[in-house]
Amino acid sequence: MQYQYENFDDWLASSPFGGSNQAYVEEIYEQYLDDPHSIDASWKAIFDSFPSTTMVEQPHSQVRDYFRKLARENIPEAVTVVDPEASTKQVRLLQWINAYRFRGYTQANLDPLNYYRWKTSNVPELDYHHHGFSETDLNETMTVGKYVFGKDTMKFADLVTALKETYLGTIGLEFMHVQDMTQRNWLQAKMESVLNKPLFSKEEKVNLLSELTAADGLERYIGAKFPGAKRFSLEGSDAFIPMMKEIIRHASRQGVNDVVMGMAHRGRLNMLVNVLGKKPGELFDEFAGKHADDNRTGDVKYHQGFSSDFAVDDKNVHLTLAFNPSHLEIVNPVVVGAVRARQERAGDKTGDHVLAVTVHGDSAVTGQGVMQETLNMANARGYTVGGTIRIVINNQIGFTTSNPNDTRSTEFCTDIAKMIQAPIIHVNGDDPEAVAFAARMAVEYRTLFKRDIFIDLISYRRHGHNEADEPLATQPMMYSIIKKHPTPRKVYEDRLVSEGVINQDEAIAMMNNYRDALDQGECVVPEWREMDMAAVDWLQYLNYDWTAPYENQFPQDRFLTLAKRVAEYPENVKAHSRVEKIYNDRKEMAAGNKPFDWGMAETMAYATLLDEGTHVRISGEDAGRGTFFHRHAVVHNQNDGTGFVPLTHLHANQGRFQVWDSVLSEEAVLAFEYGFATTDPKTLTIWEAQFGDFANGAQIVIDQFISSGEQKWGRMCGLVMLLPHGYEGQGPEHSSARVERYLQLCAEQNIQVCIPSTPAQVYHMLRRQAIRKMRRPLVAITPKSLLRHPLAISSLEELTEGTFQNAIGEIDAIEPSQVKRVVMCSGKVFYDLIEERRKKAQTDVAIIRIEQLYPFPYEEVAKILESYAHVTDFVWCQEEPQNQGAWYCSKHNFEYVIPEGAKLSYAGRPASAAPAVGYASLHNKQQRELIEQALTL
Repeated sequence: MQYQYENFDDWLASSPFGGSNQAYVEEIYEQYLDDPHSIDASWKAIFDSFPSTTMVEQPHSQVRDYFRKLARENIPEAVTVVDPEASTKQVRLLQWINAYRFRGYTQANLDPLNYYRWKTSNVPELDYHHHGFSETDLNETMTVGKYVFGKDTMKFADLVTALKETYLGTIGLEFMHVQDMTQRNWLQAKMESVLNKPLFSKEEKVNLLSELTAADGLERYIGAKFPGAKRFSLEGSDAFIPMMKEIIRHASRQGVNDVVMGMAHRGRLNMLVNVLGKKPGELFDEFAGKHADDNRTGDVKYHQGFSSDFAVDDKNVHLTLAFNPSHLEIVNPVVVGAVRARQERAGDKTGDHVLAVTVHGDSAVTGQGVMQETLNMANARGYTVGGTIRIVINNQIGFTTSNPNDTRSTEFCTDIAKMIQAPIIHVNGDDPEAVAFAARMAVEYRTLFKRDIFIDLISYRRHGHNEADEPLATQPMMYSIIKKHPTPRKVYEDRLVSEGVINQDEAIAMMNNYRDALDQGECVVPEWREMDMAAVDWLQYLNYDWTAPYENQFPQDRFLTLAKRVAEYPENVKAHSRVEKIYNDRKEMAAGNKPFDWGMAETMAYATLLDEGTHVRISGEDAGRGTFFHRHAVVHNQNDGTGFVPLTHLHANQGRFQVWDSVLSEEAVLAFEYGFATTDPKTLTIWEAQFGDFANGAQIVIDQFISSGEQKWGRMCGLVMLLPHGYEGQGPEHSSARVERYLQLCAEQNIQVCIPSTPAQVYHMLRRQAIRKMRRPLVAITPKSLLRHPLAISSLEELTEGTFQNAIGEIDAIEPSQVKRVVMCSGKVFYDLIEERRKKAQTDVAIIRIEQLYPFPYEEVAKILESYAHVTDFVWCQEEPQNQGAWYCSKHNFEYVIPEGAKLSYAGRPASAAPAVGYASLHNKQQRELIEQALTL
């Protein structure tokens, strides 16, 4: 017989036994290398146990024959007389053991309430009788294989006990969906090596009770002091506090220096006080309605973030809890982006020193789409952080009155973790030792494998969704159990008293001491340490006046040197013919033979900033190339597919340049970049929408973070959003960046909205964003057709000697005294207006561009209009429909700046429910009409 495969891995990769079956095949392979003669008798039984129902005779034969070949060639001396009965029994034993590994978690002791609704359907495979064993086998010693409890043989009765204690205890490990055999074996060994009985010293047990006492004590204290006030109590899930502290401690001992955390409302106040060290007195002041007079709108207390240092042994770990709004799960990509920024700033390329921890609700983790988007980024190059520990506070009821069968279609809320093969540790919230063990296990797995892992903290919610809610009204059965159920602290206290670890008086003293500490109002976290404010990067950006001048000049000689470098790539890189032409044109621009186009001017903005030491990060669905084929920051070698990035080859001391083609997501990616930008003010962070319209999918991020984060939380952010915009007859979803939405969000100088119309303007706009000592978001409405418009060009001097102009006056030689109408506009429509005016040789209409719509440049526009003080006819012209674009949101600014007594009228498309028409002929008709309307007196 001829065999086409040289080794097991090659065969498995090309076999039909992938996915859930792969684990079986690998397990069987290991087993039967030790006992090869059993293959002949048992190969059919092996595959009858597969979860898949698609197996056929031919694949069975393939495996049988290949196992025979391995047995005979690798260990021929082991091939002896076959005992069919013994072989079949061995297979059944393996099937039974694997049943516990695959499905044991479904029958584990996970629910503190033992509520009937929690239990999944019965799993008969866990019963050894199902596999043909009986009580007569209990005293028999059987070969179990080297991956079972670290032993080769075990007495069957001991194996029964060991499997139940390991897989049916208060930890249920769900891990057999992990395809990597090394990871799966590690997880299996981690559980089976301790028989699900994690050992803790007396000191550690007392500390766990102390931390449970703090979690319980704070909730009781607030409940008594501020009855009925919303606090989104942690009660029922109290073990979350010792879990978090154990993660921090264990991560520190694994080398982590920085932990960034994100979580929703439930338990947040407890987290702030009992983990991060916020003073209880400050929290109580917030409950009493007091607040700092800092001219900010502020936010509710259960949205607040915090930063502190936490002492572990002889070093401090920096902790950050991210601010977040009520939009569920949206903080998760923000946290991951912040962690990526910290890792890059610290040179932590392997993710060993900065850790992300996100905390989820059981309904939200499976119900919110941004969760899937965030998980999808977990292992993508531009977004990975070396694994995130994800904790689900699972109160089994969801958000208000829902049941699991109403809020999801999956067996467990954590099933979404399987999309990235993340292991899931289900743990009973009434067993703090199991919770602490799960915390350590999660940290070690993430440290070793740099991948996400979930902890499903199965607990309950003692009160309603908030403390004014009455849960009995909708959940009478569940809450009748909860009312009788002792608190997690009481459950553990009784356990320690029974074990003789503490006595009742010591437990009472522990509660009294914590309550006394709360009365004093000072920090109650022994590990809390004061932060080193010298390490804060943001102080220089406080209280900046956006109208203040800034130094923007760049030496022309140095500029030309950089221009030549960004237009070059190695000879062995074979560029696509169209890209080659673009780079040849750039060489001509660098030589002074051609004016600068949009792509080259943008590239030079990055090059000059990198030369000065600023870092640049760009991401988006087509960021490397640019959606409209203009950027080409990456030259793709047509011979081997590799990429060359000229901007990373300027010189040895340049800033860091990264450009990432993102996953197909707006919401999670934009949230990630926001988190990055709020963490690192020294990186010009840019997100580019494929089309400006597509930012609609990230509206939550724009509304809740970008436009309001500074006013709510004092979080400065220099993020740039590049939103391609322009009416070229491409239909409703490929025309408008929805300028009106951003202008509606403008107030208190919170963001900048700019519409650059020339290459020089985009060059200066991007440089200004990085150079000015101000970090506020920039919404840049960028062009599509203008990228190659023959008039949209700039000279070398306009780039090296100019600056960003908030408004641009008339550029043609038109005598101001002859002007009867002034047309104001922004963006691409300017070129349509000026071409039509030149075509008509019209000299009585002046055209002015407003390049920054917010903050509105009153002084600059007023200065331009001084020459037209005699004009009474002013027009605002836009391509967008009347109810969109800048007209409604900025009309008051236009009226304010024109001469007193002058009339302001509108020229543009009529109001429309859709952003643009879908027919090219209708688009062209509308465009001609609005241009004629603007220019005709």
